[in-house]
Amino acid sequence: MTTLGITAPNQPAFSRRSLIGTGATIAGALMVAGSSGAGPAAAQSSKLKVVATFSVLEDWLRQIGGEAIDLSSIVPAGGDAHGFDPSPDQIARLADANLIFEIGLEFETWLDDMVAASGTTAKRVVVSDGITVRALTEGEAHDHAEEGDDHDHDHGDVDPHIWGNVQNAIIACKTITAALGQNDLDMRSTFQQAHDAYIGQLSALDSWVKGQIATVPADQRRIVTSHDALGYYTDAYGIEIVGTVLGLSTEEAEPSARQVAELVDQIKAADVKAIFPENVENPQLLEAIASEAGVQVGATLYTDALGEPGSNGDTYIRMMLWNTTALVAGMLGEAPPTTLEATPDLEASPAASPGA
Repeated sequence: MTTLGITAPNQPAFSRRSLIGTGATIAGALMVAGSSGAGPAAAQSSKLKVVATFSVLEDWLRQIGGEAIDLSSIVPAGGDAHGFDPSPDQIARLADANLIFEIGLEFETWLDDMVAASGTTAKRVVVSDGITVRALTEGEAHDHAEEGDDHDHDHGDVDPHIWGNVQNAIIACKTITAALGQNDLDMRSTFQQAHDAYIGQLSALDSWVKGQIATVPADQRRIVTSHDALGYYTDAYGIEIVGTVLGLSTEEAEPSARQVAELVDQIKAADVKAIFPENVENPQLLEAIASEAGVQVGATLYTDALGEPGSNGDTYIRMMLWNTTALVAGMLGEAPPTTLEATPDLEASPAASPGA
């Protein structure tokens, strides 16, 4: 599999030194955070203060915790966790958290320093625990190693993008539910009820995705994407990734003309019908490669982040519905979809509430 690289525009280059900043700046932010509550009512809140590292985790937590938790996300919807550079205010918000939920697997390479800088005593919950982790293929590991030593996002020899397989989401949600219940015994049964309802939806989603992919002839299930974020999806649902413009991360150097030519040749040889941009990526190079290879550019996929509210991918379920719809259309050579239509009824999750 060929992997190329290009630097996405308007993404801040991550620096561990810039994360910590000056002690005075962070201390000041912590003082502001400590004094910004709404008086006694805020101090008396019994809700768990829960922080998700990025938008997919935030949605899982919202489906299970609902109004019974005080939830926030470090990297917002549409944000790129690979290129994330936290501000002092974001660091300060960790200070009074009870729980921090993370993917692990070196996905959030900035989190250790962020936690240290905040002084938080929050318990960290790694939702990839218990999931069969996808090891990088020899080609993927080689491509990623060639990206250079000056990046802080190295994922080692494993792929952290676990949410591409809905079965992994089910395991992660079990971990989430257990952690919430252990830290709020009064709400444990309510969290469990919301979990059970949501898992029913995820199981139906998993079956729906398999059914949609089955409509594509096996010899047409080939794609090219922006970067290696779909390995769990393609492994689970039987799709071949012919090549990617980037490696596992979104912050790479511009590819050489030879690398571009090699990928174009692979696209032609594999009879790939469409290549797919992603919502955290600059599509410019991908569009140029599509033009050179004589294939269409598919609909934009949601991979490393959910979409903004109101978009086709603003929840995990909608993200998976949209990505599957877009991929099926592209693999069949059909026009890219523009809206998510005729989707199964999977979005009315009865999340937890304090009065439940």
